[in-house]
Amino acid sequence: MGRYRATSTRQRGVSFLVFATLASLYVLFLRPVDGLDRYRTVARAPEARLALNARGRSGAVAMRFALPGEQVDLPLEVHGDPAALRYSWLPVGKVSTTDAPSLASTLLAPKQPGFYRLAVLSDSGMRVFDDVPLAVLVPFSAKTGTELNGYRIGKYRVERRPFESVAAPRGFIQVMPGDLDLQVTEHLRLADFISHDAQSTWPRYVALDPRLLDKLELVFRALTLLTDSVRDGNLSTIDVRSGFRTPLHNRQVARSASDSRHQYGDAADVTVDADRNGRVNAADARLVASAVERVEREHPDLVGGLGLYTRSGTAYVHIDARGTRARWRG
Repeated sequence: MGRYRATSTRQRGVSFLVFATLASLYVLFLRPVDGLDRYRTVARAPEARLALNARGRSGAVAMRFALPGEQVDLPLEVHGDPAALRYSWLPVGKVSTTDAPSLASTLLAPKQPGFYRLAVLSDSGMRVFDDVPLAVLVPFSAKTGTELNGYRIGKYRVERRPFESVAAPRGFIQVMPGDLDLQVTEHLRLADFISHDAQSTWPRYVALDPRLLDKLELVFRALTLLTDSVRDGNLSTIDVRSGFRTPLHNRQVARSASDSRHQYGDAADVTVDADRNGRVNAADARLVASAVERVEREHPDLVGGLGLYTRSGTAYVHIDARGTRARWRG
């Protein structure tokens, strides 16, 4: 749900919400959030910042997601009256503004799929937030048969068995070659989640659950606390072996579950050189698994699957956010 939030901070750093009608909501002081948002300004920009939780609990999620016209969850901290401010969505790579409704109203996503940056406008200037762009999804309902805009996806279980109580992805991120380097988290790019199906068709489409992104970054952070060798947080190697898989591609993956969570965008197989010795082996995988267990203890709502693969080739760990606990070895 999109929302506006204003905060005020005393000298001791205690924050509290001031509730009133949006038209008369004022903030006495605005706490600096160094390093949280590297915004660009034009003229005398409005005093607005991304709230501390705009990057998820990990503080490292770098993209938000919404369906066309849907309410956007992007919390802001604003100094002054939000009714005096407006907002607009700027397509990534462009500078022209679109319609600019009042910031006192709910943030609504643009109606066209794509990548957008939030701009907050006043009569004297504009502030553009580049760090957490919004990906407007192509709705699942736009998929026709086994394809979406010429890209072969296959059929989901809910399409094959419509009377079963099974879910489908809410929508798909539409990806062109120039979008592959867009950051989705501090450590991961959109390219890390493209289905490895060898199709040459563009655009490509990706299902990606933001809960998975937050969980992965929490796992990476937990890894830095497990051993002295990674305590500085500089994980030397992080590789996503498999992110999103189309149902069509999933059937071609050896030993893959027929209803694999990879198809829903909430699973990833990762390798990490956790001990930074230049090799990725079973010891690294066990460290990653320990980090997953720690994250799930601290964040029970992110519980999911944990698969440890150490028997052949490069050791890796399957991590997902399915909502129920599952453990296995492969």
